[in-house]
Amino acid sequence: MSTDKPLLVVVACALIDADRRVLIAQRPEDKNMGGLWEFPGGKLEKDESPEEALIRELREELAVETQEACLAPLTFASFSYESFHLLMPLYVCRKWQGTPQALEHQALKWVRPQKLRDYDMPPADEPLIAHLCDLL
Repeated sequence: MSTDKPLLVVVACALIDADRRVLIAQRPEDKNMGGLWEFPGGKLEKDESPEEALIRELREELAVETQEACLAPLTFASFSYESFHLLMPLYVCRKWQGTPQALEHQALKWVRPQKLRDYDMPPADEPLIAHLCDLL
């Protein structure tokens, strides 16, 4: 079965602190799926690897610095939205420099993996929660 929907690759990151909590970010109200909670990350730019995109996005969205060696791929989501198909690799990061700040989101929260389902998330993010619960 083929689809005419474009494929969109978006990388996401679960920052995990020393207390084994995961950072989630609330999307701005004026954006698509505004108000929902998500794992930080974003779209790949031309000629950018997923890891390079994630390092850039974490800098732009959260004002934190990390490096490729600190990013570990965990799982991925494949979800068909109305106008595009999303492929979203989820990386785990336990080591970064700086304190995360909400530069592009409404709010940030550190959440225990078992409590992630208490937050409204985009449909593509929800299946990723079980993998984080298993890991942590």
